[in-house]
Amino acid sequence: MPRTEQKVEDLAADGEHMTDALEAVLAVADRQGAVTWSDVSDELSSGEWGRLIEKGLLVDAGEGFVVDDPEGVREALDDADPASLDEYDTGWTKYDKGAAAVVMVFFVGYIFPSVRSSVGGTVDVVLGPVEGLLPFYLVIMVLALLTGIHSAIMQDNLMNPEVMSAYREKSQQLKQRRDAAKERGDEEELEQIQDEQIEMMTENLSVFKAQFRPMVWIMLLVIPVFLWLFWVVRDVGVTVSSPVIVLPYAGEIDSWTAGLLGPLQAWIIWYFVCSMAFGQIIRKAMNVRTTTG
Repeated sequence: MPRTEQKVEDLAADGEHMTDALEAVLAVADRQGAVTWSDVSDELSSGEWGRLIEKGLLVDAGEGFVVDDPEGVREALDDADPASLDEYDTGWTKYDKGAAAVVMVFFVGYIFPSVRSSVGGTVDVVLGPVEGLLPFYLVIMVLALLTGIHSAIMQDNLMNPEVMSAYREKSQQLKQRRDAAKERGDEEELEQIQDEQIEMMTENLSVFKAQFRPMVWIMLLVIPVFLWLFWVVRDVGVTVSSPVIVLPYAGEIDSWTAGLLGPLQAWIIWYFVCSMAFGQIIRKAMNVRTTTG
């Protein structure tokens, strides 16, 4: 049984089409004992038939082939689990789509001052009193902390690293199968692999949608906050209050609109520095897993 299980696992690594081929042969063998190529030629390719013989799962019995250790094969097929994205839900709900639509409206605020003023004025109802109590550099730190916590929660609840893991595993299996088929000179197998790679283009879109889903909900908070900062600094006008702010490599700054890195102004640099620092700490503290390892 252990040898049979290993053979079936190796076959499953070649792709789901190979376990389907084995199941088809096993079904015929259960009905009539010995199996010939003509019995299954409508369901299997010659390459798949040859692969079953090569792996020793089909044994020559004179007038046909029999399945070696059929019970062991049946149990191993039940346990075989080729990499697939079908078991994962990569679709978007109506709420996800609604959030994406709102985010797109917010993005317009970076282009049109009227939208920026509308969003900024609305958010200012909540953040205005905070800005009146704290120095502006602390306001940015507080906002970076809040958006960092929100981002970590969204990633922890909405991101599914297993989707990307399954996709990478399937891609790796296809690469290994392609290399092995080239060594054997199996043109039929290479054509099958090419067809599967084309099918994976659709799965690639599903993976992208699954990975982008938490980003939509993150931006639903981050963009209004950032627009408010943009509105306060650029449209309303905020000056640095005492004490003087000192940024790494930049030294003392006397204006939040001072350009520090090309077009990037001081307030943007300070926000990103705080956001990245708090984000790393929060994800570590909450043990948020965004990648597979």
